[in-house]
Amino acid sequence: METERLRPLWKVLGLAVRIILLVLLLAGALIVALSTAPSGRTLGEFRAAAQADRVSQVVYRQQGGDVLHLVWSEGPLVWHEVQGLPVGDGPEVYSVKQFRREIGATSARVNKEEAASGSRGIFPNWPFRVPVTLGAWAVGAAWCVTFLGMLGSTPRWGNRWAWFWLFTVGQIGAILFLLLEPRPGWNLSDREPEPRARWDGRTGCLLSLGLGIASAVAAVGLGALAGLLLG
Repeated sequence: METERLRPLWKVLGLAVRIILLVLLLAGALIVALSTAPSGRTLGEFRAAAQADRVSQVVYRQQGGDVLHLVWSEGPLVWHEVQGLPVGDGPEVYSVKQFRREIGATSARVNKEEAASGSRGIFPNWPFRVPVTLGAWAVGAAWCVTFLGMLGSTPRWGNRWAWFWLFTVGQIGAILFLLLEPRPGWNLSDREPEPRARWDGRTGCLLSLGLGIASAVAAVGLGALAGLLLG
């Protein structure tokens, strides 16, 4: 009797957790997509933004004492870059010393671009590289919780091996899992969904290859579109 009384409460709680995880992952995917396609700007525009304290985060690449490449954000959805800064002697050279002096007067978070970190193998990097404060921690934790939830569940669309490949090689499998399993998120009916033939590991692996390619293309397209609209 007590279990029957608590069932609606557990259902609401489960739905709330599902929505929170989904929002975190969608927000993280959007920010990463936008940050990978910054719009082009000039060094003068960067310095003007820094003087106006509009820069919230900046990443620079260095060669010797000069800055070669700048990527900065003016909020999590607006990303710009300066490429091809001149190096060597001359008035147009932007040195690290100048850069640090100007950016030091702002509230921006500064990171130096290092060599690419070690690969996570087949596991996606993007949930752990969200370039906003606490973003990588929150989105990475949401991905891990969803992955563990998948391993401990009995999915309806595919078995655990199929979802394993969609989570990893497929890049956005965690988002699809939250939308579809164990029932579509938009299905609020109390009726159990009809049983269906589940994808096996081989099918999931093949689907993950296509999903991974589609995810990369969508990310590039979304970043370019946002650069036009928000830039």
